[in-house]
Amino acid sequence: MLSSAVLATLAPFAEGGSFDPLHPVWGVTFWTLVIFVVSAPLMWKNVYKPITEALAARDRRAEDAIRIAEESKIAAERARAETESALAQARNEAAAQVRDAKERAEAQAQALLDKAKQEAEASRQKAVADIEAERRRAVAEIRDLSVDLSMQAASKLLKREVGGEDQRRFVKDFLDNSRN
Repeated sequence: MLSSAVLATLAPFAEGGSFDPLHPVWGVTFWTLVIFVVSAPLMWKNVYKPITEALAARDRRAEDAIRIAEESKIAAERARAETESALAQARNEAAAQVRDAKERAEAQAQALLDKAKQEAEASRQKAVADIEAERRRAVAEIRDLSVDLSMQAASKLLKREVGGEDQRRFVKDFLDNSRN
């Protein structure tokens, strides 16, 4: 039960006719297949292969950027932990200094009691000031390290030099605002 159009296109072959490359149906199909077979390797080599390679390179760059960001995060966390440890140690030392000053003051005679209390207070204030100065320095170091790491990560991620005082100031302002 073939339709009349299909029978009409097959009629030249059935009647013993030869293949006509210019036939409206069979000729177009034939030349389409010939053109596809000839152009497929060229298209693969010149179009699909470079696209595939570019996509693979992009994926590798993204994976590298993620790895670098994770390493930077780990380094920043390690630096933060070290700073907190140093700050706790400084607090303990300051507390020990205050206790020692109080013990010395209690051991002295009543006449020297006021003087000993003043010395202990001065010592405590100095220790607190030292701790505060050390904390500020540590926070500043962490902030500078974070800025440097952020700038390095941005440079690697963007594949161009990211630097300059304006960009560094922008990152510092961002870190200060995110802390608040």
